[in-house]
Amino acid sequence: MAAQVLIIATPIWLGQPSSVCKMVLERLDAELSETDAKGRLRTYGKVAGVAGVGNEDGAHHTIGEVQQALNEVGFTIAAAAATYWVGEALHTVDYRDAGPKPDTTGRTTKALALNTAHLARLLADQPYPPPDAKGAGVGPSRE
Repeated sequence: MAAQVLIIATPIWLGQPSSVCKMVLERLDAELSETDAKGRLRTYGKVAGVAGVGNEDGAHHTIGEVQQALNEVGFTIAAAAATYWVGEALHTVDYRDAGPKPDTTGRTTKALALNTAHLARLLADQPYPPPDAKGAGVGPSRE
């Protein structure tokens, strides 16, 4: 909880985040009942990003699923806070063995790092308002 930035990196299995990734997200759900002294979720002001890697399609779906779950538990997602690499379907080449990587993977990874760190600095300097400040609320509705 001391960290200001959380990056979830997951393999893409059958077009989905891994079961370990899903387990981490499920455990973060417990944070919905934890607030700071001002009534904000303890994750408010923390910024998250997502990285995915796999040998099949499903990168956009996986990233979207993980980003939404992180946002649900209070993390803020910066612009372009995702990166991925996928190899050819039904091949066995892993990212580390794939040889030269596309420039787009490097650019999106750099954008993820820069934008996430930038937003974390901004939120550290100017936190979200507490829930009683002009209609601000805490967490998603569970109704």
